[in-house]
Amino acid sequence: MKVSAFEVASRYVYPSLRRRLVQVLREKGLKQDEIAELLHITQSAVSRYLRKDRGALIDVEQFKDIDEKVGEIAEWVIEERPSEYEIHKALVKLTLEMLGKGYVCSFHSLIDPTLNPEECNVCLELFT
Repeated sequence: MKVSAFEVASRYVYPSLRRRLVQVLREKGLKQDEIAELLHITQSAVSRYLRKDRGALIDVEQFKDIDEKVGEIAEWVIEERPSEYEIHKALVKLTLEMLGKGYVCSFHSLIDPTLNPEECNVCLELFT
């Protein structure tokens, strides 16, 4: 396997979850600078997520259970104003949940043609 599950998680899944979180916060009426402050990122990063210049390769909305949890994280961020580490922890947990449910297998096989999803159970075994 040339591209590991951890590479897929850090390079594609996590940024896609963060992009969706930014999008949900925007849908709730927050401005870019407000989102940046809440998520402890730059306004420029928020803009890139909204333009889909970053984190757009995996459509998180297609996984309804995950998308619902992103919505819950958005509410939590607005209400509690957690630290950047707490937000990071929540997004990493959600990243691992996506891997454990096999939601990323077909995408992984697209970026690593040597991967056979029918033979690989790494994420399903490690993250469920």
